[in-house]
Amino acid sequence: MAKILEGSAMKFFNKWGIPVPNYVVVMDPNRLAQLGEANKWLRESKLVVKAHEAIGGRFKLGLVKIGLNLEEAVEAAREMIGKKVGTAEIRQVIVAEMLDHDAEYYISMAGNPDGAELLLSAKGGVDIEDNWDTVKRIPIGIDETPSIEELTKLAKSAGFDDNEIAERVAKIASRLILCYDNEDAQSIEINPLVIRKSDMRFAALDAVMNVDWDARFRHADWDFKPVSEIGRPFTEAEQQIMEIDSRIKGSVKFVEVPGGEVALLTAGGGASVFYADAVVARGGTIANYAEYSGAPPDWAVEALTETLCQLPNIKHIIVGGAIANFTDVKATFGGIINGLRQSKANGFLKGVKIWVRRGGPNETEGLAAISKLKDEGFDIHVYDRNMPMTDIVDLALKA
Repeated sequence: MAKILEGSAMKFFNKWGIPVPNYVVVMDPNRLAQLGEANKWLRESKLVVKAHEAIGGRFKLGLVKIGLNLEEAVEAAREMIGKKVGTAEIRQVIVAEMLDHDAEYYISMAGNPDGAELLLSAKGGVDIEDNWDTVKRIPIGIDETPSIEELTKLAKSAGFDDNEIAERVAKIASRLILCYDNEDAQSIEINPLVIRKSDMRFAALDAVMNVDWDARFRHADWDFKPVSEIGRPFTEAEQQIMEIDSRIKGSVKFVEVPGGEVALLTAGGGASVFYADAVVARGGTIANYAEYSGAPPDWAVEALTETLCQLPNIKHIIVGGAIANFTDVKATFGGIINGLRQSKANGFLKGVKIWVRRGGPNETEGLAAISKLKDEGFDIHVYDRNMPMTDIVDLALKA
């Protein structure tokens, strides 16, 4: 799954017939001023400026400014761009035409194992969580499409009492379903959906969307990059591992955590979280989250290893995992060994201690092979399945 930002989601809405206000996304306030010279709506409309990042609660954080003229919008963009909010840095803003409206509505699609679910409420906006009891939903099975009549009935039950408005909401909902199905979406949320007073047309003022990033080979017009769930853009190293992950059987994952001293090269989603928690619980700091699982090819594990070894200021690498069911320890360790050798040859791993604990198919051969790195000058300590998983963390942090 990959989250995309509001501007990219609005492109999808335009494509599938869901109206949106005029908008631009800029990284430089001066560019906004230049765009104002070329776009009449920027000069003549009241404007909204929002931080264009994966940050929740932007309005309450002061990252949404409304009712601005162009000069004020440029100044707001200048104030926001470069600002840090927690671990996130605001790199861009979205500037949109401010639409005069009364009520704010809520509509979303969310995938589930049986297909998807459409949710509607006539009480949307920033307080939707407080009005969640007003949200009505309809299940949509795989390869099923609700009729306009069914969607109109749903709209009426969700508080759209006016028959004409309910029918129009149903048409917006049907277009949202088309967008969801055809763009390999996993969830879409429009909050708020409004009726603008100028022409009484619906418009989506804000959007959150997640897509299946592995399906991008089907979409030549996907010109965006996904955003990280931790409130910052993916680093180049993270994107490289994501690209590898999309092309292989099995899985490799990598997320950088700046400032940590313990790098993790762990097998399996459960074990990777376990080791991260164990390091932190014992007063250590992790430099990354990583995992490989599902018997990935050795070259993919090698690439993951080399990426991890280049993390700055690391003092330890924990190569850990539980007891694998079908991931071949010898094969994946072949990739790890090659990655460690190449990293050392490139000048990395100076003063870094490596701690290994693993079990599973061909573990004897795999552990024996990685133990031989001692003869090549690596500071490596190797243990089999009989070593408790947490003990290897203790050994590393006390070394």
